[in-house]
Amino acid sequence: MEHMNRRDALAIVLRAGGMALGTGAAASLTACASSRRTGQVGKPIPSDPTVASVPPHTTPQGGGWSSPAPVDSLPAGVIPRAQWARGAPRTWLADPMNGVSQITIHHDGMSPFYDTSWGAAARRVESIRAAHVGKGWADIGYHYTIDPAGRVWQARPLALQGAHVKVANPHNLGICVLGNYEQQTPTAATLRSLEDLVSTERSRLGVSMAAIYTHQELAPTACPGRSLQAAMNRTRSAGGRLARI
Repeated sequence: MEHMNRRDALAIVLRAGGMALGTGAAASLTACASSRRTGQVGKPIPSDPTVASVPPHTTPQGGGWSSPAPVDSLPAGVIPRAQWARGAPRTWLADPMNGVSQITIHHDGMSPFYDTSWGAAARRVESIRAAHVGKGWADIGYHYTIDPAGRVWQARPLALQGAHVKVANPHNLGICVLGNYEQQTPTAATLRSLEDLVSTERSRLGVSMAAIYTHQELAPTACPGRSLQAAMNRTRSAGGRLARI
C-alpha cells in the first residue's frame, strides 16, 4: 500500500474537473492516507439534506450514540455514502477488515475548512474519494469523516480494510476530520461528534481505550495537526470526556 504525495494528489483533483474542495480550490492533499480505478458513476451529490433518508447528525439525549448490534450497520445519525459518493467501492482491490482492534484519528490536511453547509462537506468528502481512487485505491481511505458542523459521514464501508496508515491498516478503523488542524482549531460540534463516534465504535467493536491513536502516533507525519492532536490528548486523559463516556 502506498502513501499519496501532495503533488500527485493535487493533480488528480484538478484533473477531476476542478471540483470544489470546500474552502480553497487550490488546496493540496496531505500524505495522510495510504493503500490499494474508475468506480461506477453513482447518484449526483444532493445539494440539500432534505433529500436524505437519514437526518443530519444529532447526539441522543444523555450523550453518546446508540450502539447498533450488527457491526456492518451505521451508528444513529451517520450520513450513508450513497448520499455523497459518485462511485462505488471497488471491493476487489481491498482486503476484508476481519475485525477491528484499533481506531486512528486523522485530518484531511488540505486547506482549512470552516463551511458548515451540507453540500460543501459532501463535495469535500467526494474530492478526497476521487483523489484516492485516482491513485488506484479501492475507495476513500477512511471509514468515517466529520465536518465542522459535527455531521458524521460514512466513508469506506467498515467491512473493508482502510487505507489511512500505511504500516498499520489491518483491523484499523480510520476517522478523518475535514480541515487542516495545523492551521485551524476543531469546532466544539466536531469534537463532540468525534468523541461520541469513537465511544460508540469502541463499545460495539470491542476496542480498548489504549488502542485509540492519532496518525502521528503510528507513523512519522504531522497528521492530525497540532490543534486536533492536542484535543485528542485532552479527551483521552484521565479527566477527559472520551475517557469518561
